[in-house]
Amino acid sequence: MALQSQGRALVTGASRGIGRACAEALAGAGFRVALHFHREEAAAAALAAELPGGPHPLLQADLGIPAEAAALVERAAAVLDGLELLVNNAGIYAEHPPLASSPAAWRAAWERTLTVNLLAPALLCQAAAQRMAASGAGRIVNVSSRGAWRGEPTAPAYGASKAGLNALGQSLALALAPAGVLVFTVAPGWVDTDMATGYLGGPGGAAVRAQSPLNRVASPAEIAATVLWLATEAPAFATGAIVDVNGASYLRS
Repeated sequence: MALQSQGRALVTGASRGIGRACAEALAGAGFRVALHFHREEAAAAALAAELPGGPHPLLQADLGIPAEAAALVERAAAVLDGLELLVNNAGIYAEHPPLASSPAAWRAAWERTLTVNLLAPALLCQAAAQRMAASGAGRIVNVSSRGAWRGEPTAPAYGASKAGLNALGQSLALALAPAGVLVFTVAPGWVDTDMATGYLGGPGGAAVRAQSPLNRVASPAEIAATVLWLATEAPAFATGAIVDVNGASYLRS
């Protein structure tokens, strides 16, 4: 069953980029949205003030600390008086090329990246699934990456974490469907966010845009539109799907 407007959602990493666009799309569709942020409280507060249909609460947590990630769903459900949708968007990208990283830097990059990008979403998914299953309905949308298939040669932990997130979503789709909980994954390519500004504005920006036959990268709003569709209109039989939104820059079959 599709979620109705006036639902309650938690969006992680909501202060900027894709997370901000997701919050805007969901609030515009009638959701109350708990806006998770790590450090950028001012940006999250400004967003909350702009969104229709508030109040939209702010929730600070460092998803690199498993205990904080594990507690976030219940905090969101408490301030929203329930939860029907989880959007796992927060993630980090740290370069650690295998031949140019010390063993200590290599390990640190793997530990931090996998904690934020895979362990935290797993903890959030389980907590949300248990709550949603008790009510017999709910949806989870995870934001992955084209890098899960294409590979990330200078940031292999990022690619591995996103591949793990894809597998997590598919495993949970199988496990949770009987309880009425649906799980979807969105896999963007390059997106015009703060995180990508340095690359897109640099000497390699034109080559990045040329990876797509559209000769551009995605806007955050395009990713958010896909998340909104999965959260509200996608048929239940699509549970387990991984939706590529990469402008045909990487094709798989």
